[in-house]
Amino acid sequence: MELSEIKNRFGIIGNDPRLNSAIDTAVQIAGTNLSVLITGESGAGKEVIPKIIHAFSPRKHNNYIAINCGAIPEGTIESELFGHEKGSFTGANEARKGYFEVADGGTIFLDEVGELPLSTQVRLLRVLETGEFIRVGSSKTQKTDVRVIAASNVDFMHAIRAGRFREDLYYRLNAVPIYIPPLRERKGDIHLLFLKFALDFADKYKMPAVRLDPDARALLEAYRWPGNVRQLKNVAEQISVLERNRQITADSLRKYLPPDDSGSLPVRGCDSGTAGNIEDRDIIFKMLFQLREEVDELRSLIASGDVRHIEIPQQPVTAQHHALPVKLSDMPDLSIVVPAAEVQSVPSQAEDAPRTIHDANDDMIRRALEKHEGRRKAAAAELGISERTLYRKIKELKINDTDK
Repeated sequence: MELSEIKNRFGIIGNDPRLNSAIDTAVQIAGTNLSVLITGESGAGKEVIPKIIHAFSPRKHNNYIAINCGAIPEGTIESELFGHEKGSFTGANEARKGYFEVADGGTIFLDEVGELPLSTQVRLLRVLETGEFIRVGSSKTQKTDVRVIAASNVDFMHAIRAGRFREDLYYRLNAVPIYIPPLRERKGDIHLLFLKFALDFADKYKMPAVRLDPDARALLEAYRWPGNVRQLKNVAEQISVLERNRQITADSLRKYLPPDDSGSLPVRGCDSGTAGNIEDRDIIFKMLFQLREEVDELRSLIASGDVRHIEIPQQPVTAQHHALPVKLSDMPDLSIVVPAAEVQSVPSQAEDAPRTIHDANDDMIRRALEKHEGRRKAAAAELGISERTLYRKIKELKINDTDK
């Protein structure tokens, strides 16, 4: 089958040589049982490659199962992947097949494989090497014939050095490496993708498609696109819905593009010694944003002379994760000079303020869970972390919540 036919079949837009090479490699190795590791930034389109491999393989008539390893809580991921026996843990009211058992004869796509716990990595390595697995709560070894394709946006060499990923598993998965280039390195494809999305949304919302003038197109292609294809699609949809004028200028487009911070990394790396603190850092930055808002309000009240009834908002900040990271040097001066005569009129928050990072995390997570009545998915979204990270934090901080 010609490359253009494959692209049409799977909805792939673009003519970048590296993208074409990735598709060609996927077709070439589809007839083998080699494991494949797809790397590239989040939102670059890694998920289409496993579909191509499965569709052109002898396994195409059997199951294809895609699993996001980062979305499954650490306490249940082994049960999800390998199944469990009745009574093996609280809530296991009946035996259940895992994905590796259900996909026997087919293909499993493990997205965000870098998020797997080390204990699960050991069991995955055994499946890859021998085809054997054991259900949770069982002593019986079972066999499965599954083609494993994995993807991740982490730097595996850093993850291995940091002890977060097994080196032997990495080399076992990486039998065939496929790299998907980020959108900013496929500048010739950016406008093609935008036009495709604009036409799709015009059809979806029954309206004329938007078009970019030359300056807007130049701005579109010069932008860094940290969110890659996913971000471009979101921008195309926003413009299609919100802009009255169907001819988009650079000024109109600029409203939909977040500041292009070339110093930030769109890929979540795993640098040794720092990777484990990423979630803590994000929560702390959110607290800094909240503190800045509280200080601004306090300044305003002091300037107006009304310092007797100052109320500091206590709800958690809802700043989205894409606003991070920020540099501490960018934060405003938080010092306030209050006249001595008025100091006693300002309620003290000293006793309530968290004194450690542990306390700060505990406080933020508790408030997010309370606000969303224990719903972890909503709380994690507000905190800007994954559900699995929230689950781990709940265990670390010994927070009792309702699992919803």
